[in-house]
Amino acid sequence: MEKKHVSRRQFIGAGMFAVAGMALASKGAFANSVLAPRKPNSKINGVQIGVITYSFRSMPSTIEDILKYCIDCNINTIELMGDAAEAYAGAPPRDKEPDYAARLADWRTTVVMNKFIEIHDMFDNAGISIYAWKPNALGTKNSDAEITYAFEAGKALGCSHVTVELPDALQTQRLGDLAEKANMMVGYHAHTQATPTLWDLALDQSEHNGINLDIGHYVAGTSSSPIDFIKKNHRRILSMHLKDRKFNNGPNKPWGQGDTPIKEVLQLMKQEKYRWPATIEMEYDIPAGSDAVKEVKICREYARVALS
Repeated sequence: MEKKHVSRRQFIGAGMFAVAGMALASKGAFANSVLAPRKPNSKINGVQIGVITYSFRSMPSTIEDILKYCIDCNINTIELMGDAAEAYAGAPPRDKEPDYAARLADWRTTVVMNKFIEIHDMFDNAGISIYAWKPNALGTKNSDAEITYAFEAGKALGCSHVTVELPDALQTQRLGDLAEKANMMVGYHAHTQATPTLWDLALDQSEHNGINLDIGHYVAGTSSSPIDFIKKNHRRILSMHLKDRKFNNGPNKPWGQGDTPIKEVLQLMKQEKYRWPATIEMEYDIPAGSDAVKEVKICREYARVALS
């Protein structure tokens, strides 16, 4: 085989070209790392902080709006209210016509899941997961087909559970049975009717029934700390709302001004390694000059300090 001789000048030239190429590649990688948007992260010392999109109710709330708010607030997981997702998926616009409920039910039982998958992908690409969905489709007046739709849409969104206000025992049995068929979980939410035993019957009815605890409402309704309840029921809690309320059915307050032991609950989650999301629900009056996004950021910072 004939040997190819490379002159010193050719060798030096090739070396300089290689070095230049490496430098350009390094600069490109550096530029990409700087220019690429940083994905949100609200997992703090092992505790996953999220937000329910109801917190942004005072602002425009399309799916695209909600995505932007989450990125702005550095929140990487959410409980999504139903209206925005259904609007994106093409639900008939809400009106006061007497046949609206029937038209909506018909849409729900015939819609394909493509748009819900699009929502999942849109949020997932931004680094945000949707762990729960709260559609207005799980009530006593909704058909089994609508309820099954709610579960299937929740799965398309990437949720582990749907959430709903705690209904009567007949409905929790019905929802639990349908959730089992759909391989979905239902997290039941309570307001000031909460007691230490309020969820017991629903939990006994089905392994697919769980708790969507709101520690602010619990404090307002029981005038006591939720710590013991959390310790007792932690295996059945699917997600938990954070807000600050006063005892004796007192009002919502900016965090740190009420009677709710938010810091102690978060520290318990950190200590015991509870993995369900702790969900910011911004429900107090927004101060003049502020907005919901700014206040959610304040709540997130409160949680960060509480977990430091």
